[in-house]
Amino acid sequence: MKIIIKFTIATEEGLAALLTLTHAIAIEKFSKLLELSFVEKYIHENFSDSNLVEELNSMSNQWLIAYVDNIPAGFVQITSKGVRPSSLDRKRAIRIANFGILKKYFNLGVEEALLEKSLAVCRPYEAVWINEYIQNPFIRLFESKGFVKQSEINQLDELPLNAVYLIA
Repeated sequence: MKIIIKFTIATEEGLAALLTLTHAIAIEKFSKLLELSFVEKYIHENFSDSNLVEELNSMSNQWLIAYVDNIPAGFVQITSKGVRPSSLDRKRAIRIANFGILKKYFNLGVEEALLEKSLAVCRPYEAVWINEYIQNPFIRLFESKGFVKQSEINQLDELPLNAVYLIA
């Protein structure tokens, strides 16, 4: 099994891989927590073709895709967008957002490789933050890499799920 992490741009191949991953991972992550119609609305509003092209072309974002034997297995968005924890107000900080791996690739080292590459991209910043729903199974992975769970509970972006900030 060969794991490769690649930066993604708004090419036909990159967009197709991201569309497939964003839709499948959102359904896997949220369909047991929210009504399917709400998940589908979230996907449509955040991961449509036009929205992804705009996000891929934004200077505020970098997108990485994890490939396992040349098959897209996961992705992450590294961005300056999003509501920051108040403790980062005066720091040069970046966010790891939308970190996701297809379930069939869990525990194969894909999540570790994708997070390591993400952290390498984030090195020039004073701090890195993540906003994740409380039940996310990747929280343990984030904590193992030095992220510290903050005490304040907030909302996961535009989803009605309790979330927590993690800061490294």
